[in-house]
Amino acid sequence: MKPNPKRPISKGIRPAFTLVELLVVIAIITILMAAGAASISGVAGKGVTSAVETAEALFDEARVIAQGKNLRSAVLVAKKMTNSPADDLRRIIVVHEKTKTDGTADDPNSPNPKWVVTSRGAVLPDQVFFSQEFSRKNHSNSSGSLDTVSKTDIDGVKKAYEGDYYIYKFTPQGLIDPGLQGASFVVGSGVRNSAQPADSQPPKAVKGSLKDFGGFVIWRNGSTSRFRSPAQIGADKLSAGSKF
Repeated sequence: MKPNPKRPISKGIRPAFTLVELLVVIAIITILMAAGAASISGVAGKGVTSAVETAEALFDEARVIAQGKNLRSAVLVAKKMTNSPADDLRRIIVVHEKTKTDGTADDPNSPNPKWVVTSRGAVLPDQVFFSQEFSRKNHSNSSGSLDTVSKTDIDGVKKAYEGDYYIYKFTPQGLIDPGLQGASFVVGSGVRNSAQPADSQPPKAVKGSLKDFGGFVIWRNGSTSRFRSPAQIGADKLSAGSKF
């Protein structure tokens, strides 16, 4: 701001911003902050979309492995990683049941066979987590928590992948396990202390990403149908700080 040449400036008094100029600056800062928040929210939404697409591809992979090898297969989602808690609720791997030397199932009649890792799978994008709250055995009536397997049930697993996992099983025909017909797989955008296990530090929803949830239902033939809105998942009732 230039001083008025017609008005002498007293000693010790410096030119200052007018009230209008200050209001303009505040308005510009407010607009920039709003744009930044919208940008962050958009990135989170894209992360959820990418996570759902990745998960669907891994479910397809598990189904193809089951049909191709005539073995039970499964998609495992990290519940509690022994050596890398940052991967809790984010790492997904594909396995099939342990085989004999001739390639047939080692224990085809066991309801809880040993599993062998067949794919490194994937890790969900940053700030996107598998939802223990909304992923159910039967989504239509929100019943049943998903079964889990521990590292002792997985043969030949690398040290980085050791831990407990949620499990979605397929039959040798590539069908979803009868006990999982209508099961759901749900992910959401949030934050958590990744230095601690997810069972003690679960992800929490944040104000700018309350609607950034997605997922799908798995049908009997192993195919999937995506949820069209957070309301179908039940995530529309979340508030900032809610655990999922």
